[in-house]
Amino acid sequence: MLLPVVINIIISIGAYLLAINLIPNLKNMFLKAKICGIDMNKSEKIQIPEAFGVVTGCVFLIAMFLFIPIPFGSYLLDNKPDENFPHNEFVELISALLSICCMILLGFADDVLDLRWRHKLLLPTIASLPLLMVYYVNFNSTTVVLPSIVHSILGKFINIGFFYYVYMGMLAVFCTNAINILAGINGLEVGQSLVIAASIILFNLIQIMNDSVAEKHHFSLYFMIPYASTTLALWKFNK
Repeated sequence: MLLPVVINIIISIGAYLLAINLIPNLKNMFLKAKICGIDMNKSEKIQIPEAFGVVTGCVFLIAMFLFIPIPFGSYLLDNKPDENFPHNEFVELISALLSICCMILLGFADDVLDLRWRHKLLLPTIASLPLLMVYYVNFNSTTVVLPSIVHSILGKFINIGFFYYVYMGMLAVFCTNAINILAGINGLEVGQSLVIAASIILFNLIQIMNDSVAEKHHFSLYFMIPYASTTLALWKFNK
């Protein structure tokens, strides 16, 4: 499991370098398309480009698309890949990317079309459906793995039943809007995304060292490392 993570880190470094070069080069294109605004509380009222999250979002998707074959390389090179191929894990990866594509589209549409709040509440819920449906078909497990530091108090697992799906749907709505609502302050929106990504990566590493369902935490790292690298590139300009 270590080799895919190493390759993921290498791809993430490439994604960071690509994003850090694309952002300044695309500035004039966004200004020409009138996707821009005035940087408030500054002495000079200069127009600056907006909606650059779609650029780093697309770079993130490119990195993930390039990474897709890596975790399944040993199965693809097998003489009979269909016999042992982990179809469930593959579908989870693809459905997660589908949900992310929907959220990137929503973010860009919000910047360009200035969506109303009822749309911002509805669309993230719809975007989470592919992931929840795949999870329901593959596992339908509503048991939550607890952090190792509370095992002595609450145990290793807790089953929350149907509320698991309600919680996950609400989480998609809450997280996107809780971050998006602070987008008007330079660096704050993308900055807190970077802090959250770093905390999730740290949590995964701690759980892996404790061998607590390690394969699931590797799966999380596959997404979070390239996300953190592309987010860092956007933060450097947005702040």
